[in-house]
Amino acid sequence: MTEDFDVGRRLRDLRAQYGLSQRQLAEAASVPHGQISMIETNRSSPSVASLRKILGGLGISMSEFFEPDAPTAQHPFFTPQDLRDLTSRLYQGGDLAQQKIAIKQVGDAKAHGLQILHERYEAGADTGSSMIEHDANEGGIVIAGEIEVTVGTEIRVLKAGDAFLFNSREPHRFRNISDRPAELISACTPPYL
Repeated sequence: MTEDFDVGRRLRDLRAQYGLSQRQLAEAASVPHGQISMIETNRSSPSVASLRKILGGLGISMSEFFEPDAPTAQHPFFTPQDLRDLTSRLYQGGDLAQQKIAIKQVGDAKAHGLQILHERYEAGADTGSSMIEHDANEGGIVIAGEIEVTVGTEIRVLKAGDAFLFNSREPHRFRNISDRPAELISACTPPYL
């Protein structure tokens, strides 16, 4: 992480830009009013699921939130250095299990209506006990290690070569319960981060 990213200030600036009160944003995102206030004053660091839900109330993606001025060059090939790091500034505090997650995006997902991600979960990493839900479909293949994936009431430990595909409206969670890193390549449409 090269610099601290002020999540609270960015959220407050965006909310003001859209002309919404904290209460209006909370209603649009279906979150408690106090949660917006706590985040904007940096008294609370939101989980990925919470921030995603709040940004949904603004109609913007996580990528747009963290990299608003990122260039949107439309070229077809990418090196590892070209991937957009969506998590390096996300977990500055809070849950250590979530700090062990790295998610990198290929290109401009919004322009293509498809989000392709390289995800890495260190041992003990967990997207959180608050299950993730969003309006999309997603799938992926485990390329190294193993990861526990929960979709609705189904739980499965997937190993390298195993895959998943589901409706993201189903509550879901990713957790590395092993002692070594897990890596996956995933896709989501429409983009949600």
